Amino acid sequence: MPNNSNKNASVTRDKFVEDVKVLTKDVQDLLKATASVVGDKAAEARVKVEESLKVAQDKLSVVQENMRAKGQEAFTATDGYVRDNPWNAVGIAAGIGFILGIGFSAGAFLRCRRDD
Repeated sequence: MPNNSNKNASVTRDKFVEDVKVLTKDVQDLLKATASVVGDKAAEARVKVEESLKVAQDKLSVVQENMRAKGQEAFTATDGYVRDNPWNAVGIAAGIGFILGIGFSAGAFLRCRRDD
């Protein structure tokens, strides 16, 4: 069953992937904008950046596919557990709901006491 840290890690990974995509697009735009700059050093730099960008895009694709596969694997495992042990899943969900209910009730009670 996925926990909160797995969800946070997934959000962080998704944000990272999105940030890298934005960075990649920005670097591509920069390369296009500096295409008119002449000179051997500028041309060398553009080639190196383009190669590095291609490598980064390839690695990002692999990482993204691995994350997708692991997420699907976790979903399949969780689904299988719930189907094999429905009452355990109901018990776990009820326990979590009970604990959250107590926490929210205690928080509301403490806020009410502070206001008095």
